[in-house]
Amino acid sequence: MEWIALLIILGLVLVFLMVLFTFVPVGLWISALAAGVKVGIGTLVGMRLRRVSPRRVIDPLIKAHKAGLHLTTNQLESHYLAGGNVDRVVDAIIAAQRADINLPFERGAAIDLAGRDVLEAVQMSVNPKVIETPFIAGVAMNGIEVKAKARITVRANIERLVGGAGEETIVARVGEGIVSTIGSSQSHTSVLENPDMISQTVLGKGLDSGTAFEILSIDIADVDIGKNIGADLQTEQAMADKNIAQAKAEERRAMAVAQEQEMKARVQEMRAKVVEAEAEVPLAMAKALQEGNIGVMDYYNLKNIESDTGMRNAINKLTDQGEQTPPRK
Repeated sequence: MEWIALLIILGLVLVFLMVLFTFVPVGLWISALAAGVKVGIGTLVGMRLRRVSPRRVIDPLIKAHKAGLHLTTNQLESHYLAGGNVDRVVDAIIAAQRADINLPFERGAAIDLAGRDVLEAVQMSVNPKVIETPFIAGVAMNGIEVKAKARITVRANIERLVGGAGEETIVARVGEGIVSTIGSSQSHTSVLENPDMISQTVLGKGLDSGTAFEILSIDIADVDIGKNIGADLQTEQAMADKNIAQAKAEERRAMAVAQEQEMKARVQEMRAKVVEAEAEVPLAMAKALQEGNIGVMDYYNLKNIESDTGMRNAINKLTDQGEQTPPRK
């Protein structure tokens, strides 16, 4: 019975030790002591209670201590609880220290919490990055399109990483500067002869203000000639003027046709009235004869006058045709 009780006690001790070593990272505590980092068991237990992974805090703390940085567990734990990447911030501070860049822990943590890669920013401060723009088209004063591609060498500005604009803003500003520089050139040949004019003009505008970068240089990588925009615009304008003139001419022709149709209608109406009046003449003559307003001799005299008038008209027509007909040889 004594052996059984002893085995039970040993089993309970083993279970307690397993739970203790699982809940309390003794191995991590020993590693910290071996590295010269003074961390108490109570601090590690408190991290467990606060649902903080001790290894995510102690390993970066050991790394920082070996690099000569004076960081505390409270700083690293608070950054971890805020959702930051403790290991990346410590690596960035170590890299900044080696490159003689002033990067306090608070600034590095703020950059990391802002969503930027603080380690990449430090690396970009040491090794500048080259941003290549696509072909940007501008039109010179003579109407020729010029396309230019630029390479922008930038360096991260640690002081403006929080709240500063990104690479898209740099590319947009440089593109705007290229377009305005080409547009202010008298001819496209001047741009082709002196492409560094673009980089000098754009670089002097201070395009990196308000951004997270510092522009070191802007180099024109390629220049190409595009379309003759001025000629195309003039052609389109001429076609538009032609279409407008044709439309106005068509409008005038339609108005003339309408007026002609109206005149024809009026002439036909007048002819109808004349025919109608002529049809009433015999009736009026018959009525005048019946009423005795005119005599028979008067009627014959009127007929004789009409016959003479008709004969004279016929003779005049024959005479006119004879004058128009060329003489025979």
